[in-house]
This record gives sequence, C-alpha cells and structure tokens, in this order.
Amino acid sequence: MTDALIRSVEQSHMKSNLPKMTVGDTVDVHVKIIEGSKERIQIFNGVIISRQGGGMNETITVRRIVANEGVERVFPLHSPRITDIDVKHHGHTRRAKLYYLRERVGKKRRLRDRRRGLGHLVTTSEPVAEPEAAPVEQAAVAEDASSEEAAKD
Repeated sequence: MTDALIRSVEQSHMKSNLPKMTVGDTVDVHVKIIEGSKERIQIFNGVIISRQGGGMNETITVRRIVANEGVERVFPLHSPRITDIDVKHHGHTRRAKLYYLRERVGKKRRLRDRRRGLGHLVTTSEPVAEPEAAPVEQAAVAEDASSEEAAKD
C-alpha cells in the first residue's frame, strides 16, 4: 500500500517534457536562481559526464570550463528549479561515465558528434557509374556561350 502511494506521489511530481539526452551530450540547463526577493534564470552550458539514479532521484552531472578551471554541477532532473534543458550537440561515447574528461586539456576535451542514421555506413560492392550529361544540356551551354560572344561584339 505504501509503495503504491509513494509511486503515485512521485509520478505526479515527475517531469514529462525532458528531452532525450545521454552521456556525452552538450546541454544548456536553465536553472531558476532566487536572490533575495528577485528570481531569474541562469543557463549552465556543459557536457553531461554522468547520469545516475532513476525515477525522482535521477540526476545528471554537467561539466564545463570557466577561466581554465573545470566546474561540475549535479542537477536533479525532476527538480522544480530546473525550468528547461536544451540539447545542443550529441556526443559519441563508448562509456557510461566520462570522468576521464577531467584530466583532458584543450582540444582533447572535445567529443566526436554522434551521427544520425546509417547513411555513412552503407557501402556497395559494385562500382557506381557516373551519370552522363544529357545532350540537351550541352547544346544549351553551347548556345549560351555563342550568345555571350555575340553580345560582346
């Protein structure tokens, strides 16, 4: 009885509009900041280096570089302080946790982009014949050249 009650309360507080994101993606996390009586939204841009937990306890760790220092923040995904998450780039990774990025410096810190679709993997065993130019196009090009020469005279 209590498990069902806890699950129903958690479901009512969970966000349903989260984008599909994985470890290695570059994201903009819009965080609500409260300073005194004022409220504003601050954007934290970085790479997701870890994702853990599940349900209401799911969190992501986002890492960015500020003034040549690494800054990591852990965001609970279903927190009311998180207003929006925008995925900017999908990074290609082969690991679940990218803690090795902490030691990387400069361009070695970059991740390759993950390609969508299988267009780059398709290969054919037969040579592909190049399409021949139609004689009509060649004739039209010749007429254009002759009309340009006549216009010059």
